[in-house]
Amino acid sequence: MNTEKSKVYVTSFRTTQTENLLQKLRRLAITAGMKTIDFTDKYAAIKIHFGEPGNLAFLRPNYAKVVADLIKELGGKPFLTDCNTLYVGGRKNALDHMDAAYVNGFSPFSTGCHVIIGDGLKGTDEAYVDLSDGEYVKQAKIGRAVMDADIFISLTHFKAHEGTGFGGAIKNIGMGCGSRAGKMEMHSSGKPSVTQEACVGCGMCRKNCAHGAITIEAKKASINHDKCVGCGRCIGACPKDAVHPGADHSGDVLNCKMAEYAAAVLRGRPHFHISLVMDVSPFCDCHAENDAPIVPDVGMFASFDPVALDQACADAVNAQPVLEGSYLDEKEHTHGDHFCDIHPSTNWKTQISHAEKMHLGTRKYELVHI
Repeated sequence: MNTEKSKVYVTSFRTTQTENLLQKLRRLAITAGMKTIDFTDKYAAIKIHFGEPGNLAFLRPNYAKVVADLIKELGGKPFLTDCNTLYVGGRKNALDHMDAAYVNGFSPFSTGCHVIIGDGLKGTDEAYVDLSDGEYVKQAKIGRAVMDADIFISLTHFKAHEGTGFGGAIKNIGMGCGSRAGKMEMHSSGKPSVTQEACVGCGMCRKNCAHGAITIEAKKASINHDKCVGCGRCIGACPKDAVHPGADHSGDVLNCKMAEYAAAVLRGRPHFHISLVMDVSPFCDCHAENDAPIVPDVGMFASFDPVALDQACADAVNAQPVLEGSYLDEKEHTHGDHFCDIHPSTNWKTQISHAEKMHLGTRKYELVHI
């Protein structure tokens, strides 16, 4: 058993008159060892979430430029990437996705590198990656441009998530790099249902369903599980919390599949990971809106180990006070864990423990403050 701790480097959002946040992020990446990677004449994918149009919690493109500029300085050829979404929204094909990226400020002029949608025009340009040791996935479907890169860098906005507990590096990599078919495979273990007594028939769930699985009769929604792919978009869209995941531990399976997809993306090439714990919203950046942060901003984290990085970020969030008036503030605090308090049906620890099982890293870490 590996008893060594992985180093996770961290710095606060405090600045000085001689060092702003962007300069501090650059220093963090260099101190954490990013310069030890040989970028010379190599393609480097920077995996980022461009933000659903209407959502303002995504990372500013200024942060992406710091990473891209450092890669170019080291002789590499960086590009920003993400794969198309499974659900209805502004990023379901490459044209809409690039429009969303540009609207949110991610362009070659603002970031110093191009945007390439990893799985192509319709989300079908995918590479098949064998996972002989996968418990749930034997062949992952990853966006081809992601797999064509020589080096992989994740730049993650760390936040809570209604389906996986939190969205950190593992989710950014595993779910984010899956093609549309890959996303369907990860989501397909469980199907949500509607608590009829709580449903008011507003239609938000139906509006957000890309597969025509939801009907409304007598002001009550119902989900046809034969059409449903289990993406869970309706869960976050419901204003009355009337839509709930299946009671078959599908959330745990989703987390495990996500970890296996992350393994498919990372194995066999250099990789490095940066997570910014700021604007910690209660839901995914895939929503067309973002709610108020649930805890104060924490800091910027970096590591070669995505497992240790996610564990460190989760621990840091759980150590923070709950912000008054936030979505989390309205919940019962009975779990001793902010993520479980805000989304009681989730268990974020399964994605980390399974990623460790897939040899992506270790949950044991040493924090190095800079």
